[in-house]
Amino acid sequence: MLTLSNVHYRYQQDWMIFDAKIAPGEIVAVLGPSGAGKSTLLSLIAGLIAPDSGEITIDGKPVTTTPAHQRPLSILFQEHNVFTHLSVFDNMAIGLSPSLKLTASQRDSIHQAAHAVGLNDYLPRLPGQLSGGQRQRIALGRSIARNQPLLLLDEPFSALDPALKKDMLALVKRTAQAQGTTVVMVTHHPEDAQAIASQFLYLDEGQVRLHRPIEALNHPPEMMQGYMGTADDSFWVASP
Repeated sequence: MLTLSNVHYRYQQDWMIFDAKIAPGEIVAVLGPSGAGKSTLLSLIAGLIAPDSGEITIDGKPVTTTPAHQRPLSILFQEHNVFTHLSVFDNMAIGLSPSLKLTASQRDSIHQAAHAVGLNDYLPRLPGQLSGGQRQRIALGRSIARNQPLLLLDEPFSALDPALKKDMLALVKRTAQAQGTTVVMVTHHPEDAQAIASQFLYLDEGQVRLHRPIEALNHPPEMMQGYMGTADDSFWVASP
């Protein structure tokens, strides 16, 4: 369970206040207009910024003041997910051991993760020798190898071509379900949320306004229709 209880964060002259409970193994999309606080929410969970008050717990353990590197989670951003001077293998390994000194079990974990993301044949290569989609697979493979209970995604696939993005979302969903990972994914695209998530949070003006099953996007609540760009519910019915 990921819980945010009355988490306050002051941004410039405004307060953001977050309350949410996300069940273990859920894949939750975070939607909302620009400036609503989506990336701030992820940064608070990850420990990249500190709240002014409130409590964050992961699996029942308070992490509000826990340093980012000690929190039981992985996070993927749109950019800067790989180290260009390290091989694909070492890029994955650094998530398990910053010194790159690995046990036999850790090496096995990396090979299993590389197989899961389709990079077994690329482990000796440098990221510059790979495509953009393959580089994002490196970062996802690192997260799979780490096998943390929580994965945060801050639009890591938004720059990919539609077909590649679809493949990456499917891969995230498949591996998260296999590992029992809880996923929180920020996206600007409702169709991406529908492709992967079981629930969604809708943020506006620094607060969680809605927490609904993903099926609710088929007929968006009134407060979301301006964000969605249409008042016609039928427009957003998910494709079969």
